[in-house]
Amino acid sequence: MKITFLGTGTSQGVPVIACDCDTCLSTDPRDKRLRTSLLLESDNTTLLFDAGPDFRQQMLRENVRKLDAILLTHEHKDHIAGMDDVRAFNYKSQDAVDIYAEDRVQKAVKREFSYVFAEYQYPGIPKMRLNPVGGFSFRIKELEIIPVRVRHLHLEIFGFRIGSFAYITDANYIPEESKEKLIGIKYLVVNALRKEKHISHFSLREAIDFIREISPKRAFLTHISHQMGLHKNVEKELPPDIMLAYDGLKIICDD
Repeated sequence: MKITFLGTGTSQGVPVIACDCDTCLSTDPRDKRLRTSLLLESDNTTLLFDAGPDFRQQMLRENVRKLDAILLTHEHKDHIAGMDDVRAFNYKSQDAVDIYAEDRVQKAVKREFSYVFAEYQYPGIPKMRLNPVGGFSFRIKELEIIPVRVRHLHLEIFGFRIGSFAYITDANYIPEESKEKLIGIKYLVVNALRKEKHISHFSLREAIDFIREISPKRAFLTHISHQMGLHKNVEKELPPDIMLAYDGLKIICDD
């Protein structure tokens, strides 16, 4: 499987447009972070994890021509706001895009994109086909998807495991039964907002502690605020098996 980090940033913290910190003024492309999203490609299947406000820009940058499904971790705007732009994939495939989400998130999608699900279908609107996600594994073509329940303060959301790879974002608590679903993974992506503790996201130290508990071969940090600091400085502080991800980073996950 090939993993592409489409975006590794967040809307959390001071908006970049109003900030003159070193990170926001950096010329290092690794410090230029779009909202968090990730693309997974196998030989036959292309999956997207979340479709935030930067979805269209991310798809164009990576020249993504095929999209089999979108898996939504939760309903916050920085994870779903770009979904109107699935219409380009509708046009190419002449079919709706499959959206996988739990019931609460599906209701939010129907509310935010009510015109997609209205009785009168206005010409040219995007086409989405909603599919349920619960506590049990499911398949998208040849891939088995294992939902992993995590907590974003009081909001229960989903991470996902596919083979030796697992993706978790916007978490600040992982229950023990979810950790058991991660046993044996080789590649872990997990959120780390900043160095200071945060009410609803892992801090850098908390993310590292969680990685050490799960013990993957490699781990990648995402959903990074500008408050984390410069990429070139933070990477020097990390163990060799943990990497601060950046937009456009590509990795190959062997089985």
